[in-house]
Amino acid sequence: MPYGTNLPVDFLIFVAVLGMIFPIIIAYLTGLYFHFSNIESLFLGVTFAATSVSISVVVLQEMKHLNSQEGTTILGAAVVDDILAVLALSVLVSLSGNQVSEQGGPQNIGLSLLLQLGYLVLLFILGRWVIPQLMKLSEKLLVPSSEILISLVLCLGLAYSADLTGLSTVIGAFFAGLAIGQTDYKALIDRNVEPIGYAVFIPVFFISIGLKMTFTGIINDFWLFLILSIGGIVSKLLGAGIGAKVASFSWNSSWMIGAGMVSRGEMALIIAQLGLQSHLLSTDRYSAVIGAIIITTLAAPFLLRSTISKLRKSQDKLMD
Repeated sequence: MPYGTNLPVDFLIFVAVLGMIFPIIIAYLTGLYFHFSNIESLFLGVTFAATSVSISVVVLQEMKHLNSQEGTTILGAAVVDDILAVLALSVLVSLSGNQVSEQGGPQNIGLSLLLQLGYLVLLFILGRWVIPQLMKLSEKLLVPSSEILISLVLCLGLAYSADLTGLSTVIGAFFAGLAIGQTDYKALIDRNVEPIGYAVFIPVFFISIGLKMTFTGIINDFWLFLILSIGGIVSKLLGAGIGAKVASFSWNSSWMIGAGMVSRGEMALIIAQLGLQSHLLSTDRYSAVIGAIIITTLAAPFLLRSTISKLRKSQDKLMD
C-alpha cells in the first residue's frame, strides 16, 4: 500500500473498533473468571480498550515512520479509541451511580440517560460552532494570556457540567481539549499549558497512582496481573492488526499498526483512577490492574520497533 496522509475514515473505524472489541472481551472474561461483578468486568474491559500513543509516536519519529500510512492510521485510530473509551466510561460511571442510588429506579435511570444524551449533543454543538468563536473573542479581552484563561475556563466548566449530568468529568475536559485543538490557538495554548502540566499536574497524578499501588497487591493477585498483562498485549495486537488487515493493509503493516496500539499508558491510568473513585475497581485489585497497564506500556515500543524492522525488510525484498 502506498504511503501518504490521505487516510479513508473506514481504515480508522476498522482498526479502532476491532482494537477495542478484542480487549473488552478478553478483559471482561478475565474479570468474570476472577469473580468481578458484571459492571466491574465491563469497566476492566473499557480500561484495556483505551490506547495511548505517546510512546509509539516517539518510536515512529525515531524510525522515520510517523508520516507513513501505518503511522497515520495508528494516530487516527488511537483518537477514535479514546473518544469511544471515554464515552463508555461515562456510561458505566452513570450506571454505577444509579445502582447505588436509593432512587435508582427504571424511570430515574431513563431520565438520567436522556439528560446525558442531551449533554453529549450539546458538547458537539459547542465544539463545532461555539468554542471556536469564543476562542476568537478571547483575543479581544484586555487581560494577559486571555486565550489561556478562556481555554482553562472552558475545560473546567465542561468538566463540572459533565459531573452535574452524572457523566465522568473526563468527558467534558476531553471534548474541550478536542474542540480547542481544532482551532488556530492550539499551538499557543499547548506551548503555555504544557510546562505547567509537566511541572505540577502530571507529577502529582503519577504520585497519586503510585501511593495507592503496592507490590504486595501485585503478588497477591499475580495471576490476575499476568493474565491482564498478556491479554492486554495480545488482544490489542490482534484486534487492531486484524482491523488493519480488513482495511487492506499487508500483514506486516497490520502487525505494525497493532503493535503501535498496544500501549495503554496515561489514558488507561486515568480510567483506572476514575474507576477506583467510582467504586468500579476495588482497592484490592487496583495494584494488579495498574501493573498490567504498565507492562503493556513498556512492551509497546519493543513490539513496534520489531514490526517496523520486519516491514522494512519486506519492502526491501519487494524492491530488489
